[in-house]
Parts: sequence; C-alpha cells; structure tokens
Amino acid sequence: MRRMWPEEFSAILEGAEEVTLTSPAQTRDDGSHSEAIRRQALKVRLTQADFERIWPLAEARYRLQGAHTGKAITLIVNNPHYSQWHPADGGTVESVSDSGRSYSTRYVVVHFLLDDVREAVEA
Repeated sequence: MRRMWPEEFSAILEGAEEVTLTSPAQTRDDGSHSEAIRRQALKVRLTQADFERIWPLAEARYRLQGAHTGKAITLIVNNPHYSQWHPADGGTVESVSDSGRSYSTRYVVVHFLLDDVREAVEA
C-alpha cells in the first residue's frame, strides 16, 4: 500500500536536516549480537503541538512529494532498534504576543527514517 504523507503536514518537513543515524554492533546481555545501524534520516525540530498532531502517523511509512519525491519516511517514536533517536526535548522558546502577554512554546526533536523508493521504469 502506498500511503502519501498528508499535505496538511508538509510544512513540518520544511527545513528538515538530512542526517545519518549510526550505531555500532553491540553485544546484548544474553550474549547475542545486534547489527550495526547506518540509516539516512530527516531530523526535525517541531512544536509539541505539531508533534501531537503527527503522533498517529508514527511507525508507518509514507511517500513524499515535492523536494523529496522518490523518498519515503517513517517517524521513529518507540522502535527499540532506534531508541537513541526517539523524540527528545527540543527546548522552550519564550515569546511575547502582540497584546504584550508572555507565552512559551515547547519543541520536540524527532527523526524520520528516510528511504529511497524510486521505481525503475522499463523502456
């Protein structure tokens, strides 16, 4: 099934930083070995409110359009293989509204796995 990233959330990905997630192979407590991780990803700092809006889309793969056409993303939130890249505190920004009232905006840093999904076209 080809799910497309919802257009209403496309602005969330603007300014996303392309990063490489790396983690060496490790020996687990039971003596077994985990494989090394090396994956392309998008790192995004977004408001807590936006994160709560996209939370239902987590752990599912979505194809992208626009600048990332031919790519698909998966929001990492609770996959144990990627625990060090689970959502993290992105800080708080204090602001003053036009009426002079102070308010703060909380941010979250999230990672989306980034996959190439271009399909070969037969001539």
